[in-house]
Amino acid sequence: MQDRFQAFVTGISVCYKYIQKIKSVEMTEFGLKGAHAMCLFFLHSHPEGLTAAQLSQLCAEDKAAVSRSLASLADKGYIESDEKKYRSRIRLTEQGKQVAFHIDEMIERWVESGGDGLTEQDREIFYNSLELISNNLRDHLEEM
Repeated sequence: MQDRFQAFVTGISVCYKYIQKIKSVEMTEFGLKGAHAMCLFFLHSHPEGLTAAQLSQLCAEDKAAVSRSLASLADKGYIESDEKKYRSRIRLTEQGKQVAFHIDEMIERWVESGGDGLTEQDREIFYNSLELISNNLRDHLEEM
């Protein structure tokens, strides 16, 4: 059991560090930080816009971190909203869409690279397993 725990925690931690580094390196081209990548990614996949609370949930980040990212993205002209209220919908500007398109390309490149050697069946099993583990951990934590 301890070997499984060590392999799981170490594997997840190492992957997370690599993902953070990749986002950081790729985003410097736009004068942004890695934290901005997920906000742009989710806004690009929701052209109707998202609230800050929705982004916080999708990005799995606390509201303060998302708020800081949104303020920076707004200052650079990548996002806009109808109102300045917390519940207003945030959308990408044309400039933001261009950056988000680059992020989509970056994600595709890195996901392909990270999955080199996996069959489609391996991929499906991996993502199903990861989702199941994540949901189980969340459910058990909520029961505490």
